[in-house]
Amino acid sequence: MLVYISVDLEGVAGIAALDQVLRGGSGYPRAQSLMTAEANAAIRGAFAGGATEVLVSDSHGTMDNLLVADLDPRARIVTGAPRPACMAQGLSRDAAVAIFVGYHAAAGAPGVLSHTFSANFTQVRINGAAVSEAEVNALYAADRAVPIGALTGDDQICAVAREAFPGVRTVETKEAIGWSAAGSLHPATACAAIEEVVAQVTAEVSHLSVRPVPEQLDLEVDFASALGADLAAVTPGTQRIAAHTLRYRTSSVDELLRAIMAWYYLAALAAQQTSALAFRR
Repeated sequence: MLVYISVDLEGVAGIAALDQVLRGGSGYPRAQSLMTAEANAAIRGAFAGGATEVLVSDSHGTMDNLLVADLDPRARIVTGAPRPACMAQGLSRDAAVAIFVGYHAAAGAPGVLSHTFSANFTQVRINGAAVSEAEVNALYAADRAVPIGALTGDDQICAVAREAFPGVRTVETKEAIGWSAAGSLHPATACAAIEEVVAQVTAEVSHLSVRPVPEQLDLEVDFASALGADLAAVTPGTQRIAAHTLRYRTSSVDELLRAIMAWYYLAALAAQQTSALAFRR
């Protein structure tokens, strides 16, 4: 039985400050260790629950944050970027269940370090509803008939998961106090809880179900800058519906995710250009 584990960073216990999640920040090296510890807890739980294979996706930022040499050697890892499926790269119908570790709330939601894929997106909507990264990745999983068994992160994203994913179990690693403040579990306590929950979920995969994927997917993204929307608007199939808002309609989850990724990189390019202009002034 293959268990797929996607590991983000903002939802890891002990993480609340921006300098912990940005490469080069003073808190980043320690954050890598905390992230790797939670990944290992999930790996141990998966094997304890009956997994014969575990595939881990490093799913934060540049997607090369996990301390690979410190990972449980029984697992395989997807690392590096860019990737067509972003955080869900490697997830296929071969997986019995998907586990999301260290996840966070959507852009605009009152969660710790909340955002959706990029600080250059102020909101991402699918079929009119604001979505988090977890919900986008769950859509990708559902398209492959893979249920979401467990999610770990702050109280805000855990509440979303319990509403959105049938039968999911959650581990609240921390309570959101503000965007960069949290009341957190001790890392060892969080890891013990993650290992236990993932073991339970893996042993009971047959009880999980997958919500059907909508036949039509209407993606809308609000950009932080009009320049970001300008650059992303050149993507084939894109509609400009407002100065800061683009729309993309498709029946394919893969196409939807590729559109998000294309807009992500083009918005980042716009932010770099804006930053360079400001610096020259």
